[in-house]
Amino acid sequence: MYKFGTKQIQFEDFRQPMGLKMDLNNRWVKKAETMPWEKIEKRYAKLFSNRKGNVAKPLRLALGACIIQNEYGYSDEETVLQIQETPYLQFFCGLPGFTLERPFDPSLMVYFRKRLTAEILGEVNEMILEKAEVNEAQNDDDDQSEPPQNKGTMIVDATCAPSNIKFPQDTELLNEARENTEKIIDKLHNPKDGKKPRTYRKIARKNHLKIAKKRKKTSKDIRKATGQQLGYINRNLGIIDKMLENGKELSDKDFNRLSTIKQLYEQQKYMRDNRTHRVENRIVSLSQPHIRPIVRGKAKAKVEFGAKLDISVVNGWTRLEKQSFDAYNESTTLLEIIERYKERTGSYPERVLADKIYRNRINLSFCKERNIRLSGPALGRPKKDETRNKRQDYIDESERVEVERKFSLAKRKCGMGLIVTKLPETAMHSIAMSIIILNLKKVLCAYFELFKFSFHFLLVQEK
Repeated sequence: MYKFGTKQIQFEDFRQPMGLKMDLNNRWVKKAETMPWEKIEKRYAKLFSNRKGNVAKPLRLALGACIIQNEYGYSDEETVLQIQETPYLQFFCGLPGFTLERPFDPSLMVYFRKRLTAEILGEVNEMILEKAEVNEAQNDDDDQSEPPQNKGTMIVDATCAPSNIKFPQDTELLNEARENTEKIIDKLHNPKDGKKPRTYRKIARKNHLKIAKKRKKTSKDIRKATGQQLGYINRNLGIIDKMLENGKELSDKDFNRLSTIKQLYEQQKYMRDNRTHRVENRIVSLSQPHIRPIVRGKAKAKVEFGAKLDISVVNGWTRLEKQSFDAYNESTTLLEIIERYKERTGSYPERVLADKIYRNRINLSFCKERNIRLSGPALGRPKKDETRNKRQDYIDESERVEVERKFSLAKRKCGMGLIVTKLPETAMHSIAMSIIILNLKKVLCAYFELFKFSFHFLLVQEK
């Protein structure tokens, strides 16, 4: 159940603590002014179809807490404590005045992240950009009889948002799976049923430590260790299946973990039998089985483990175009991104600045038909009479770097550098939230630049 507030809190209405004079130009006060709270709240209220039950926390409190958490990387408990201790954060979250009481229980942060899905945060991002671009919007009402001309520049690129998991090794994954099966057997066994089935856990542990303590592991050592662990897991899975046939029941959490272990066992056995290191939908984490290895080919890490995402940058504003835990070719998303640009602006972009991977025949043909210039050289060998405009190529590449700066800022300052949430939907939430924080930083920078210019102008006038 959700109830709308009487009105959005203004800075003048916020009850400040005794002896404290809050600054109107504080960054959190200005951030609150840039947010279209009322419009977002109407969209948020549609999530609550039931008109009975406990009243949910206000949208401004839920979204504000998520923004604070992603910007600083706080835990759920620390986020609540920071809001409790800071009057500016309390104003940003929509509280009527400063209070020493906790605004909500830290466990509610999980529900906030689940409700504010990536799709909803995408709509919120559009609302923020729509409000920020009011003064920059251009009216195209000159002549509606002719088709609108292409205008604007769009920059697109893809990256990976790494998740907080240990680097996967086959022996480590199998050892963890074996220990999990032993715990499930311990839960299912009842002393009244007789003697517990033998699992050889001590011997299995010693065999794992032999390979784990080796500084230099040969392929023969790894193959032997994986074969041993696979044998222990197979034995344990057989014991669990017999116990389940006899009427034992598992909790939902243990059942999901058991399904993941069975899938991991089949994958590892297939790779060992076929002497390969590749398998479809390879599991790299038991706690987060949705994560897949993403091959990026970077110097720092050739393979990253997390969600892959595409973003577009137009006039400095960032939009999340696609995100998925499965590896995909980013060139297949370009046509959809361009069409969404036309839906927003009413015309196709004049230029699209992108990596070489986006320059396939389908994309080049699509852009040529719509008079869009896709940056970069033509496919194949250069023609004899072809003369490249090196100056234009240099300008395009220099401007394309802006999307790399967006990635860098998002990963260093907006929480995209390490996704610590474990559920697929909450991980998607964290990525979408980092894009919102990225745009809020741009709004804030634009405001303070204007403030500095106005202050400097007043000083000159006085002199």
